[in-house]
Amino acid sequence: MDGLFITIEGPDGAGKTSVLNELFPRLQFASEKEMIKTREPGGGKIAEKIRDLILDPAYGEMDDRSEVLLYAAARRQHIVDVISPALNNGKIVLCDRFVDSSIAYQGAGRRVGIEEVAQINQFATEGLTPDFTLYLDVDSDTGLKRIQRSRGYQVDRLESEGLEFHQRVRHAYLKLVEQNSARVHKIDARTGLQDVVDQSFSAISTAYPDYFKEMVE
Repeated sequence: MDGLFITIEGPDGAGKTSVLNELFPRLQFASEKEMIKTREPGGGKIAEKIRDLILDPAYGEMDDRSEVLLYAAARRQHIVDVISPALNNGKIVLCDRFVDSSIAYQGAGRRVGIEEVAQINQFATEGLTPDFTLYLDVDSDTGLKRIQRSRGYQVDRLESEGLEFHQRVRHAYLKLVEQNSARVHKIDARTGLQDVVDQSFSAISTAYPDYFKEMVE
């Protein structure tokens, strides 16, 4: 593939979506290549339908392994419909979440098993791995307080889980950062939005100066 695949990861309340929305136009302005932004679960017609099912609080009784498989199914369709075509056409793909999320949330948070979730996603992705990942880190207490302030009672099925669940998720993310230091760049997301966006842009443009020439100092 000729394109560049960049993902943004982090526990709930880290501000990933806000950072992505601010970061994308800045990267787009600096890049000489066409860019798209997308998200998981979702990103395409079929995958968005699966997203609705996964995150709907009305389905609190969903089996944990069913949840893993639904995420993997949505991811597979997202790759086929959106990610692979863009990368094959030389585009830069900026994606809100990917396999790391499943490992952290289902593998650790749900205690399904890190290796088990990784194997299922290996099948779903055929080994597709991001070229670069930004991990926005925030402690679980701060993240959950942010969610409550910004959304009140409008939280999805995973956000409504308790503190221990989110602590397991964050711990798994930190292990992923340690194990994949060449790919994953950690940023402290407890600071202000603009500071996180600035750090994120700097990390990406420094890692790929040939892609983002106009604003690299």
